[in-house]
Amino acid sequence: MFFEIIKFILYAGLIVLIAKYILVVVLRRLAENLSLKPKTVGDIAGIATSVPELLTVSISSINGLVATSIFNVLSSNVINFIQYIASIILNKNKKAFFNQAIRVNLVLVLVTIAIPVFLVWKKIEMNWLVVPAFCILYGLFQVINHNVHKLYLQKEDRQIEGKIEDEGKTEKGNTRKTVVYIFILMVTSVLLYVIGELLGDNLNGLCNQFNISQNLIGILLGFITSIPELITFFEAQKHYQSQEEDVMLGVVEATNNLLTSNVLNLFVIQSIGILLYQIF
Repeated sequence: MFFEIIKFILYAGLIVLIAKYILVVVLRRLAENLSLKPKTVGDIAGIATSVPELLTVSISSINGLVATSIFNVLSSNVINFIQYIASIILNKNKKAFFNQAIRVNLVLVLVTIAIPVFLVWKKIEMNWLVVPAFCILYGLFQVINHNVHKLYLQKEDRQIEGKIEDEGKTEKGNTRKTVVYIFILMVTSVLLYVIGELLGDNLNGLCNQFNISQNLIGILLGFITSIPELITFFEAQKHYQSQEEDVMLGVVEATNNLLTSNVLNLFVIQSIGILLYQIF
């Protein structure tokens, strides 16, 4: 049993390290190379940091570990929210909570926590009929996020547009760098898939052979797979701390990272998990 636990820590740790030092870093450089806005960079970071959840939820579902799958999503979303709040407080950016767009986004984040709790309570978390509802909610959340950003973050948009015009031209449109970044991302995806397969076999062994609760495995996975979000929340705000007027841009990036990650975890990744569970 001790050896299996060591392998679990090793495989999960490798996924986190690859996500932190390769996936997240390369995606950020790709975004900066294309001179994207903080909101878009946050969205991309949210996609990148959800890759570990995609792997663990898919593998758990294929192996029939229903509770592991849903508790992974639930614990990840809860931990992401706690980490985000901690990063805002520690970076002394609490005034950002007065912005209406940030407030609305945080309400949406809380909904991504409440929904899986409700599904577990009603014991319908792996019902395939949940998938169409998730698709509709995903689209609705995207529309809300787009509109509140457009309404309440106009100043920040003008600010970053000015910075892009003044400073971003040297990097924008560098085709060679873009191709290199995309190639690295493809190789990284293959590497994550291989490690994910090993983690899936390990999870199956822990649950079936040693009678470890699926709920506990799911919660542990939630902690592990949420580490990349913790890193990106702090790095986003640190990146814009050089000037006082740029601070809000870091909060916008971190907030969209949080929202995108939680929305993908619940509506997209959990839907994939449900479908894989029904198939296999």
